[in-house]
Amino acid sequence: MARSVLVTGGNRGIGLAIARRLAAGGDSVTVTSRSGEPLDGLAVVRCDVRDAASVDAAFAETEKRQGPVEVLVANAGVTRDQLLALMSEDDFAAVLDTNLAGAYRAARRAVRGMMRMRRGRLIFISSVVGLYGSGGQANYAASKAGLVGLARSLARELGSRGITSNVVAPGFVDSDMTAALPEERKAAILSAVPLGRYAAAEEVAAAVAFLGGPDAGYITGAVIPVDGGLGMGH
Repeated sequence: MARSVLVTGGNRGIGLAIARRLAAGGDSVTVTSRSGEPLDGLAVVRCDVRDAASVDAAFAETEKRQGPVEVLVANAGVTRDQLLALMSEDDFAAVLDTNLAGAYRAARRAVRGMMRMRRGRLIFISSVVGLYGSGGQANYAASKAGLVGLARSLARELGSRGITSNVVAPGFVDSDMTAALPEERKAAILSAVPLGRYAAAEEVAAAVAFLGGPDAGYITGAVIPVDGGLGMGH
């Protein structure tokens, strides 16, 4: 039976891979993007996760099309990298507002229907740097670490309603961004990854599909790394 799925920031990269994987499994999937531009084979709704009214409108449109959201993948995120001594208040606040507060806004809206249905899956896309740390990314790492505390609090709060809440923490993923890195930076990254390669976005999507599927019904409050061993122990 097709479930109603919403993936925030699902118009490119990891989010798009997740959306396509879940749609291929038979779910009814809508993705959000700030532009709202159409995507081949996927429903798209315009949404800015920094604005609660925009989030509410996106959910309302999704619910009208495919029913109450049963699986939320909170993936929308931005970076504004800078050394702390040079990082502006705006650069810090903007990343937290999108990556952490945006996930809170989406989850708060999603759980209304989930609590009524007494079932649901909340899946937050964090990062290896959320617990491992990364120089020049204090804002990003703080936002991604915050998702762990958010998810685990919701796991305790909502478990009695049949709602699970988990985190997927990708490492370095093969993308346009990593492809543009200087060769020496690529070599330094890969030397720290025990598996010696980047992840494919589809490998992150596979972990999300597992957490959203029937075999993960007794998993909640977990942080699943998809990082080639980079962050083990963190």
